Amino acid sequence: MKEKAMESVGHLFFLVFLAPIASVSVQAFTGTYGINYGRIANNIPSPDEVVTLLRAAKIKNVRIYDADQSVLKAFSGTGLEIVVGLPNGNLRDVSASPDHAMNWVKDNVVAYLPDTHIRGIAIGNEVLGGADEFSGFLLGAVKNVYDAVNKLKLSHVVQITTAHSQAVFANSFPPSSCVFKDNVVQYMKPLLEFFSQIGSPFCLNAYPFLAYMYNPEQIDINYALFLPTEGADDPKTKLHYDNLLDAQIDAAYAALEDAGFPKMEVIVTETGWASDGDDNESAATPNNARTYNYNLRKRLAKMKGTPFRPKKVLKAYVFALFNENLKPGPTSERNFGLFKPDGSISYDIGFHGLKSSSADSSLLSFKDIRARSLSSFYSITLTISTALLLVFSI
Repeated sequence: MKEKAMESVGHLFFLVFLAPIASVSVQAFTGTYGINYGRIANNIPSPDEVVTLLRAAKIKNVRIYDADQSVLKAFSGTGLEIVVGLPNGNLRDVSASPDHAMNWVKDNVVAYLPDTHIRGIAIGNEVLGGADEFSGFLLGAVKNVYDAVNKLKLSHVVQITTAHSQAVFANSFPPSSCVFKDNVVQYMKPLLEFFSQIGSPFCLNAYPFLAYMYNPEQIDINYALFLPTEGADDPKTKLHYDNLLDAQIDAAYAALEDAGFPKMEVIVTETGWASDGDDNESAATPNNARTYNYNLRKRLAKMKGTPFRPKKVLKAYVFALFNENLKPGPTSERNFGLFKPDGSISYDIGFHGLKSSSADSSLLSFKDIRARSLSSFYSITLTISTALLLVFSI
């Protein structure tokens, strides 16, 4: 009982005193590179081992598709920044009940702050553009979760978003011609209106791999892999594209501009390339996956924007951390991982697999040090506040 009371005091102190401080200095995405930590598998490393792996790779930004307790506990005190997910199956209940939304936020976010750096909540995943099973619940769920976060004084610490597939677009080439599908607009416009009010970005799952697989006759694989190519020109904007990912992102920017939201930022929440596939997925090879992910890493390291939005630095979460052996669908779905289930690398793009090397743990970047300093600041402040409470209660 005593431990729980002290823990509650710590959370309360964070919400009242530290959240306003965090709102000034904390962003939902640090740098330009992040990764999706999917767990539809029965043979991947434990969350504690994943922390070791991420630190060795110096990957700071992480997305998960739920709010798993073991993951959030393992990330405590690490300085890693995580976006949790509210699954599609929860949208109906959260949309219908503000109390349900508040309880979800308290149980899955507040309970782990400040030691676990939860920087965002993704409301559903690829809800619009496909079956309309959850479309009508998305905006209500977004608003209720945001209202809960806002009431808890965390709206500047925890960003609310939702990720879209390219199925929301009517067309995407040339990029300047892209618009949202007619059957999506009725849901998308009010969602974008709300995101514009609260400062959230447009989150896009963009896969040159899939675009090439669907249309290998028209798309040069070098263009999809960031390799030297003639590229493509947009006849309307006269802009030149030397890779497909930039074109896909600018298509999203064009659709946002057409919908009336030209200032909204696009963040890539998923992108990757499969290293194995079925007979009809010939592009899914280790070499192509290595090439795409290596060149993507170089592209993001340049800290630059796209041809249409050159001042908006591109940020992306790679899909995915591991090959996931229980994912349904074609073989490619189970082979997007940068790492194999045993923690070894799937192919070499400059990361290290799981190993007990003191060199990896000692080479901290400035951002790692800053993140740990912030964690220490929270911990010290909470300790002092708790001590003061004990003194005054004697």
